Amino acid sequence: MVRTLRDVCGASTSVVWHTDHDLPAGVDLVALPGGFSYGDYLRCGALAKASPIVPAIRAHAARGGYVLGVCNGFQILTEIGLLPGALTQNAHLRFECSEVFVTVAAEGPFTPRAGEVWRLPIAHADGRYQATPDVLRALEEEGRVALRYSSRTGDVVPEANPNGSLGAIAGIYGPGKNVFGLMPHPERMSEPTHGGVDGRRLFEAVLARSARAA
Repeated sequence: MVRTLRDVCGASTSVVWHTDHDLPAGVDLVALPGGFSYGDYLRCGALAKASPIVPAIRAHAARGGYVLGVCNGFQILTEIGLLPGALTQNAHLRFECSEVFVTVAAEGPFTPRAGEVWRLPIAHADGRYQATPDVLRALEEEGRVALRYSSRTGDVVPEANPNGSLGAIAGIYGPGKNVFGLMPHPERMSEPTHGGVDGRRLFEAVLARSARAA
């Protein structure tokens, strides 16, 4: 994540530890990377929500600051209430490690062009997005379903859904569209040496928004 933001996209970065209490002054984007916070004990992201840095992240989002959560970061954002719904065990109860295609279903700071199809890696056992019917309806009506698992040609079909997510949801926005979570890893598909650069589009889009806002 740091390499993509700093070395690929040219952003100035700082690393904040989960036991810190404050974010750096003037920060535009908070990025929560993937991984296994607290070994995913209890429930993915459930222990991380008690980390001392969480109030500062919530305050940053409340000010309109951008927040990105990838994989475990997405799970944490649902646990701390910045995104609705939950990420649960994959429908087939297996860890998925592969490349998938996702279609940009809604435009926003991280997804500037609806209809684009991105090839991105996934690596998760708990990536099945679920939410109540009311939450799903709100996400659809407010244009907050950002990414859906799809075929190479952008068709949202059952066989393209790797984990059983409702509505083939791979990524969603919060109410103000400044908070974004997704299960695929854009940072792992951001350089030619990765085999593709589709993931770079996400970072370049939000960094360009931040620059304009500044």
